[in-house]
Amino acid sequence: MTLHNQIQECLAFIRQRSDLKPQLGIILGTGLGTLSEDIVVEREFVYGLLPYFCASTVVSHQGKLILGTLHGVPVVAMSGRLHYYEGFSMQQLTFPVRVMHALGIEHLIISNASGSVNADMDAGDVIFLRDHINMQPENPLRGPNDPRLGPRFPDMLRAYDRELNAWAITAAATHDIKGHEGVYLALAGPNLETPAEYKMANILGADCIGMSTVPEVLVARHCGLPVFVMSVVSNKCYPIVEIQPTTVQDVIDTVQAVEPKLKGFIKDLVQKIAAK
Repeated sequence: MTLHNQIQECLAFIRQRSDLKPQLGIILGTGLGTLSEDIVVEREFVYGLLPYFCASTVVSHQGKLILGTLHGVPVVAMSGRLHYYEGFSMQQLTFPVRVMHALGIEHLIISNASGSVNADMDAGDVIFLRDHINMQPENPLRGPNDPRLGPRFPDMLRAYDRELNAWAITAAATHDIKGHEGVYLALAGPNLETPAEYKMANILGADCIGMSTVPEVLVARHCGLPVFVMSVVSNKCYPIVEIQPTTVQDVIDTVQAVEPKLKGFIKDLVQKIAAK
């Protein structure tokens, strides 16, 4: 079965159970799952029960697709994402983005947690992505291209919404969040990076480093979706002398400490995008 047909089958499955037409798509990453609590749920689906969706294996990710309204705006949200390091193919982990696009979203909001490789960006800060460096070993667009899904060679010059970033930095400050624009470097994981790799990322011009997001951005841009990404700095990884041993729980704890502030910011963000 072609990817297009898989998308249509999953879309039909959802449409049989919900007629909500989402305006925005949201991907909630590591430590940010409780942001879904503000959604007035119309219907939710466990990933593994949706056609061609893979079940999330990461403890901090709920693994649910939620349809409902967020601050009055119809949305479809992934409460937890899928990752390449879980063993999924790039096509599998980005399939939900294809389905959200088929559901009719007009804009995609993505969140993640990352390590800072910029000495001026600290744990608890939020980085709004202006660009990325892709060092993951696979690309979700590899293979035969179906023109019904997007062009063979999607342009990535304006992959991220820079105008919205400028607004977000100012808006974040009103919620006591220190915001920055920055470049995200994506590696495969699941191990955290070595000091030499953090130094490499800094030399290459990255501001933060992580194990997700870029595949979803590539597919969103292939679909023609505008993308806004916010990355919560969970740990500082540069300069090298400031690196501390870090566990996944440390990452989750740091991000969750920022969540109460993010809830107010997300409300402003959703209403800002919906009004565009």
